[in-house]
Amino acid sequence: MSKSPLSHIDEKGQARMVDISEKDTTPRMAVANACVRMRPETLAMILRGNVQKGDVLAAARIAGIMAAKRTHELIPLCHPLAISAASIEFTPDETASQIEIEAKVRVTGKTGVEMEALVAASVAALTIYDMCKAIDREMLITEVGLAEKTGGKSGSFKRERS
Repeated sequence: MSKSPLSHIDEKGQARMVDISEKDTTPRMAVANACVRMRPETLAMILRGNVQKGDVLAAARIAGIMAAKRTHELIPLCHPLAISAASIEFTPDETASQIEIEAKVRVTGKTGVEMEALVAASVAALTIYDMCKAIDREMLITEVGLAEKTGGKSGSFKRERS
């Protein structure tokens, strides 16, 4: 069998954890986004702090940060990382009736933190959904994606917003 272009597949076609022992330790950063679309009344309740389960954005922020730290337990073959920093920011948009989420994760290590940022943004969005599903089952989680990354051998990436 020929060598796979995928780093998580060995020459026999079997899954493997990538060996990063020879890679340089460098500062790395990743930013991921997600969006939760909802009814205007739901967004108003979140912003007023009137959701019965409590402070939706505070819970989602903590959940996102915790998720970044536990990504290796959720994604197969993902390396455990000593994360230096993780933050979750929310931008409510009352005109579009949505909350935009930005997760930013930093590490000084041998592998990037793209998955940690993506998991953080996703779990923050899922937490908003969970806390508000009793009042709005039609919420949609959309536009989950990597926005930016720096560091490592592959260099920098910044997604062009459409």
